[in-house]
Amino acid sequence: METKESQKQAWDDEDVIDVGEILYALLRKLWIIIGALVIGGAIGGAYSYFLLTPQYTSTAKIYVLTKETTLTSLADLQIGTQLTQDYKTIITGRSVMEEVVDKLHLDMDYKKLVKKIEVENPKDTRILSISAPDAEMAKKIVDTTAEVASDYVGEIMEMTPPKLIESGEVAVKKTSPSNTKNAAIGALIAAFLVCAYISLTVILNDTIQSEED
Repeated sequence: METKESQKQAWDDEDVIDVGEILYALLRKLWIIIGALVIGGAIGGAYSYFLLTPQYTSTAKIYVLTKETTLTSLADLQIGTQLTQDYKTIITGRSVMEEVVDKLHLDMDYKKLVKKIEVENPKDTRILSISAPDAEMAKKIVDTTAEVASDYVGEIMEMTPPKLIESGEVAVKKTSPSNTKNAAIGALIAAFLVCAYISLTVILNDTIQSEED
């Protein structure tokens, strides 16, 4: 009668053998795995190149400054940082977005424009970056947004308007998608699926193939 230790040893041996069989099967089918890498990469790259719409991004930057700011006081710096967060909310607010839509005669409402606009605040700065992804209108959108937001802050909030320090550029190089990245993802997915299939065929194969079995 087998003891628990011998049974455990048998199970451990079986696990080792199974892993060895899987590795051996993967090595025998290495050419299939390589083929899957190539085909998956080609499909991923082709999908990215021919089917995905290229995205171009333009960015304008504005600088937050108050009338009382002397750049010498920690309190002044903290006030500027707080205003930066306020301006982020104001820029994507309905009033500013609707005026941008009207000025540029955009074929969309302010809710759709908000989804296109991205406002970021680099850490430890009072600079706001306003970005928009669009091949033709990105520069006009970000420049007009910065202009309208600055005027809105100055007139409605009665504060020193943010200063435009960098206007947007006409995007000539796409920011996404990355054909190389998508090709690599496609190759890895294809190779993973093939490896998983080969491993499953070994694990689920319960036929007797040797005297030991």
